[in-house]
Amino acid sequence: MTEKSKSEIKITGTNTYIDVEIGGRTARITGELGKKCFICNESSINKWLGTSEIITEEEKQDLIQKIIQKTKGLHFEIVFDENQK
Repeated sequence: MTEKSKSEIKITGTNTYIDVEIGGRTARITGELGKKCFICNESSINKWLGTSEIITEEEKQDLIQKIIQKTKGLHFEIVFDENQK
């Protein structure tokens, strides 16, 4: 795996959650679809999807920053509880 593929992030989702894939692992984050954004429940970031592996606080903060960076300035942003629009 190249360094680029390790840091690439893929986001898919529904009205009630997003799946965020990074480094071959996926986190499911629940939330609520707004008019111009998806508002994530930060507290729902606990385990990597399909495993019992816990997401560390460091991994969680890194994931949040990468999600915000990827969608910032787009017509549809992903935000977190404390940054609601």
